[in-house]
Amino acid sequence: MSLTPRTARGTATKERLLAAAEQVFASLGYHDASIVKITESAGVAMGTFYLYFESKLQIFEELVEDLNRRVRRAMSEASSQAPNRLAAERAGFRAFFEFTARHPGLYRVIRQAEFVSPKAMKMHYERIIRPYAEGLRRAAERGEIGDVDPDVAAWALMGMGELIGLRWLLWDSVEDDSVRMPDDVFEHTINLVERALRPTAPKEHTP
Repeated sequence: MSLTPRTARGTATKERLLAAAEQVFASLGYHDASIVKITESAGVAMGTFYLYFESKLQIFEELVEDLNRRVRRAMSEASSQAPNRLAAERAGFRAFFEFTARHPGLYRVIRQAEFVSPKAMKMHYERIIRPYAEGLRRAAERGEIGDVDPDVAAWALMGMGELIGLRWLLWDSVEDDSVRMPDDVFEHTINLVERALRPTAPKEHTP
């Protein structure tokens, strides 16, 4: 584990290092990134890095955890005020796309984690899936969504959102760093989500 800062100044320095690491790993890739480049980008001395992290791998793994924590918080805060599960899905997807537009490094870092630190990649997805599946299970019990397997549905919906974000946010951000999810793409996405989750109407009994 990395050092937990005891002062506000230390917390700010560690956050600068993580923000710099996000940019360096996203733009250069793990193997071409270096502690020197991270500290230069953060504007701190090399020795300061080792006050908080032991190695390049450690800051990479903590960056994965940091990005995971922030994207989960963004989605949770957005969906927590929704009146029902379908509205929560809309709010959660929008928050995910907005976060990804601001932090395209989320995609690049997590994809690198498959090879750099598989345990960090697994942690990232499992921490998203567990509460997602539980929320779907409770919604099904309330009759807000149809009879779906919550684990399968959570993985499927997360995969859909991730690939749509890859296509319309990450790829387009190469040419336009102010890219945002097109409204029509977002609405088509939510339409698919609602069709997959909407409760089926009971069949009328004919004597």
